[in-house]
Amino acid sequence: MNEQQQQRYSRHLILKEIGVRGQEKLLNARVLVVGAGGLGAPVLQYLAAAGVGHIGIVDADVVSLSNLQRQVLYKEEDLGRPKAEKAKEALLALNSDVEIKTYPVMLSEKNAEAIILAYDIIVGASDNFESRILMDNITRVHQKPFVHASIGEFEGQVAVFNYNGSISYQDLFGTELKETCHSQGVMGVLPGIIGSLQATEVVKIICGIGEVLANKLLIYDALNCEMQVVKMGE
Repeated sequence: MNEQQQQRYSRHLILKEIGVRGQEKLLNARVLVVGAGGLGAPVLQYLAAAGVGHIGIVDADVVSLSNLQRQVLYKEEDLGRPKAEKAKEALLALNSDVEIKTYPVMLSEKNAEAIILAYDIIVGASDNFESRILMDNITRVHQKPFVHASIGEFEGQVAVFNYNGSISYQDLFGTELKETCHSQGVMGVLPGIIGSLQATEVVKIICGIGEVLANKLLIYDALNCEMQVVKMGE
């Protein structure tokens, strides 16, 4: 690390669990975030700030007015602009050292494997159920960690799948189509909380620290300020 990086990441460097070695792992890591909306916005911001060196963004959507209630990465002036490109601009303004590649497409059977295999960790920040199944299938076969989250109304869930032989998304949720925040509505601050928890799991996996949410499901209830972790699959 150069002098500027040592200053930027100084609060990481003094943590014995991260330190220089952990920060170097972050700088060399490759993380793909599928979805640059409510969940993706905080995930991307915290990963870029933490110094994750190579970040991929998959999102085919454009910024709309209804996004601004919760997707704080964007501004009114961004309305109608592609989310992936606007997210890249914002992240580079935060940390110009980070290499960011955008994929302004929907994840599909035709492109998913080629995109996913270029990264070490996959973050599911999309409310598209079909993309979750694709991410789960590919990460399960290639044993890449799949950091999943979902939100609706006042509740959020976080889990890490296909990590060191842990259970998969489909082991837990099956293949039945689930409701999304489009049909349910969502409290504006909720994705910030849940997305931050996803980013936390990514940093832990990269640095090899703490206890990862593998074979577990974290459930957060914002209305009652309650959090529980359910163990499974062990």
